[in-house]
Amino acid sequence: MTTRRDLPAAQVAFRMFERWRQENFFKYMRQEFAIDALVQYGAEPDDPQRDVPNPERKKMDKELAAARRELRRLEAEYGAAAVDNVESKRPTMRGFKIANGKKIGVPLRDAQRQVGKLQTKHKTLPKRVPIGSVNDEVARLARSRKRLSDGLKMLAYQIETDLAVLVTPHYKRASDEARPLVTSAMQSGGNLQLAAGELRVTLAPQSSPHRSRAFAALCAELDATETCFPGTDLRLRFRVADAGCDK
Repeated sequence: MTTRRDLPAAQVAFRMFERWRQENFFKYMRQEFAIDALVQYGAEPDDPQRDVPNPERKKMDKELAAARRELRRLEAEYGAAAVDNVESKRPTMRGFKIANGKKIGVPLRDAQRQVGKLQTKHKTLPKRVPIGSVNDEVARLARSRKRLSDGLKMLAYQIETDLAVLVTPHYKRASDEARPLVTSAMQSGGNLQLAAGELRVTLAPQSSPHRSRAFAALCAELDATETCFPGTDLRLRFRVADAGCDK
């Protein structure tokens, strides 16, 4: 839903996807990078009435999901027993229930009651609550530096995303390991050398030859952009040591 009636549906959808991308990126950065902690140690008081996702509801979500999985398992077991029922021994449903009640029927009814109980409790929990009701001491990073750190995080995430896309054609397991590959390469050691109007960046070999070759191919693509180091006329050249990409 939107109040922007002047935009076509495709543009609204595009902007929504961009918003989701930002939210996913912030979640990823909180998990993978401690940039907030690197920027500053100071904090300032926060509004205790600022609403945040209810942690109790999140906990209840997990309990309810587990209860539903158990219920589905018992229902499947009960259905399988019904399919395999020997009608010559138990021609009626009443006979089937008596035969399977203790083993399957009772646990199934208990699981149904548990799911119903959790669903009722889940409905009573608000989705969002004031942060002051969750934490006794409410503080946040100073706003000015927080904006700076958020900008740096967005830039770092975009760079990592672009590098992961570039390395994908050169790495068979890119769908699962493109980002870890880029992250490990960025954290590996290396050397800088000035020579003939170039700033040569040599990265250490990666954890396996095929990872080194994949990142060497990425280095070749970066070289093709003929990018200069900011503020200088030095062309950046990249290579991975011992990866067969010497030029």
